[in-house]
Amino acid sequence: MSAELKFDAGTHFQFGENWAEYSQSISDSDIVMSEVALKRLLGLNTLDGKSFLDIGCGSGIHALAALRLGARKVRAIDIDQTSVACARDVIGNRWHKDNFDIEVQNVFDLGAEITRQFDIVYSWGVLHHTGDMWGAIEAASKLVKPGGLFVIAIYRKTPCCGFWKMEKRFFSKVGPAARGIFVYTYMALRTFGDIVRLKNPIRRFRHGDTNKRGMKWYTDVVDWLGGYPYESATPREIREFVEPLGFGLLSVFREKSDLGLFGSGNAEYRFQAFDTGADR
Repeated sequence: MSAELKFDAGTHFQFGENWAEYSQSISDSDIVMSEVALKRLLGLNTLDGKSFLDIGCGSGIHALAALRLGARKVRAIDIDQTSVACARDVIGNRWHKDNFDIEVQNVFDLGAEITRQFDIVYSWGVLHHTGDMWGAIEAASKLVKPGGLFVIAIYRKTPCCGFWKMEKRFFSKVGPAARGIFVYTYMALRTFGDIVRLKNPIRRFRHGDTNKRGMKWYTDVVDWLGGYPYESATPREIREFVEPLGFGLLSVFREKSDLGLFGSGNAEYRFQAFDTGADR
């Protein structure tokens, strides 16, 4: 990947506008669903006393979930200024303690002073949008304390990844009208697919897979169609890359892949850093 893609936020899809729109509709039930999903992914019922780093915080709902689950300190970063402003509003309006920081920051530029400082480093569906997925995964892994958790979600590799990479690059460059055509065409095709498979087409609007994390389907569709830069990996590739960095794989969710006709989908990984004291 080029240095431009890796470091210049202007070459990336502007997720912030999507998150800002979504944030206006966040309900109490969405936040509760986010908490439930976070507990499942972390394998913990409480974060009492733990420090939590959210890389690519987007709307801030998952950082808020970490705070509500008892995290001692939450730091949330994103390269998109609109996302950061959105997260500050979402958390600031719902959390009245001062144990969180939200800032514009790039995972590649985080200072050495926070190396191996967090009990939990969390990045859901973000590191594959950096322009250097493998470098971003390694950079993020260095921030985990010995014995801490490294939790990431990465697009699964499918036969259609080449097509989706071209689509996302095009989507990121066109105007609102063309984007609207893309979004509603995709949603119509996905709904038709549900009908053909005898599934309730309304379920995605009410409680689809994304809503299990407190998300909305429309927001997630825009996120998917526009997510550029774009990379993907198989679960085996992720494991073979992360484990030599000093981690053991505890769990992997949603690892099964398909042709990718409607998207790659994220596999979710929970790694634990070896508690050896050795440098990684």
